[in-house]
Amino acid sequence: MPETAPAPARPGVPAGPRAPHGPARTGAGRRLKAAIRNAPPHLVAAVLLVLAAAVVCLFLFFDLKGNVGYILPRRAIKVAAMLLVAVAVGVSTLLFQTVTANRILTPSIMGFDSLYILIQTALTFTLGAATVVAAPPTLQFGLEVLLMVAFSALLYRWMFTGAARSLHLLLLVGVILGSLFRGFSSLLQRLMEPSEFIILQDLFFASFNNVDPALLGVSALIILAVCAAVWRSRHTLDVLALGREVAINVGVDHRRVVMLVLLGCSLLVAVSTALVGPVTFFGLLVVSLGYQLCRGFSHAWLLPIVVLIGAVALVGGQLVLEKVFGFGTALSVVIEFTGGILFLYLLLKGSLK
Repeated sequence: MPETAPAPARPGVPAGPRAPHGPARTGAGRRLKAAIRNAPPHLVAAVLLVLAAAVVCLFLFFDLKGNVGYILPRRAIKVAAMLLVAVAVGVSTLLFQTVTANRILTPSIMGFDSLYILIQTALTFTLGAATVVAAPPTLQFGLEVLLMVAFSALLYRWMFTGAARSLHLLLLVGVILGSLFRGFSSLLQRLMEPSEFIILQDLFFASFNNVDPALLGVSALIILAVCAAVWRSRHTLDVLALGREVAINVGVDHRRVVMLVLLGCSLLVAVSTALVGPVTFFGLLVVSLGYQLCRGFSHAWLLPIVVLIGAVALVGGQLVLEKVFGFGTALSVVIEFTGGILFLYLLLKGSLK
């Protein structure tokens, strides 16, 4: 049977077999992804630590001109606020997902952001925007933290001491209360003067530009105290992540530990929200990245890695926002937009339960 002659090469195209660009690139991407996932935890933490230190130094000293004695302390205050928020939100979200065994839920599902907005709306509606703006920041901070922690404590105590002690029922109650708070806030906002509503809107988004220095010390003490207790319980958290039955079988007082963890989450979220405002999806972003970088690792590595990712995201994002986009938008808006897309992706994907 005669052999068939090879087809002539087209003009401008070299003869011979083509290089498999698509499969090669796909294989390289898969190998890179596998290498990142299989990287040892100490290497991941070290790289993130160097990256976090780099972005902090860039934020503090990049384009430092003019009155250095005035500009540098203001930048340091902003960086300190972002680092505290990264610690509080990252740790609280990781703890919340550990006790709920769900990588989509965040503490905001319990209605903390809605409660913060309701507090601000009620104060502005009853006292007036001028009074709220002129009030001492320490008084506002203490009132907001006290109300949010008291709300969570009463909710947890009722749920864990009543007849129904279901964590899923607790989440459902939190969702319903959050919807109730948002509805009542919307009603009060519609009854406000337009000028007061415009002032109130600025409080609904997290801002790192007007943080009161007097609040940083108090916030740092509370956050460090909670994180120290969490670090001491890191091995217990590893057991909780295995499920309720496993934790009870190895001797863990599941109800007591879960209630303490949820109260710690509430305190961290309350302090962070009262300090800069609500950042609903930021915790979901950093914890999801943390699981991708250290999948299967214990909380001894997850906790610092999530905190470092949060620090890089906040400080680096604020640096790009200021130096590249010139404050074209608020960082919290970018975080909410990106986090909302990630939330929808995880929800539709349905692989993380």
